Amino acid sequence: MDLAAYSDHGLFAPNKIAKAFRTTSEEIARTVGLGKDAVQRKDRVRSDKTQRRLREMVEIVNKVEPRFGSALMAYAWFRSEPLSGFSGRTAMQLVREGRAEEVLDFIDAVDAGVYA
Repeated sequence: MDLAAYSDHGLFAPNKIAKAFRTTSEEIARTVGLGKDAVQRKDRVRSDKTQRRLREMVEIVNKVEPRFGSALMAYAWFRSEPLSGFSGRTAMQLVREGRAEEVLDFIDAVDAGVYA
């Protein structure tokens, strides 16, 4: 999905992300390891940490969306599929731990056939 669909005035918008994934902004906050006030208060939505976590999730979901055929299915993968080589952790858990770059590298490796 186009990044503009997830943004509002140059920032990632939790409500637009939630709409795309057919969930609530509070669930989006929990998914990326933030409290619900991080997506409800304007100053918190604009914070570096909130924007970084939302960006990381959107980058990962966008990267795997072609594989699953929809953003909704890619989001389900992000939340629930254990990744090999990460002790059964999901992409969601790794993002919460600040390891989004490792998830992106893993996806690139899979795409290159390393884990085929």
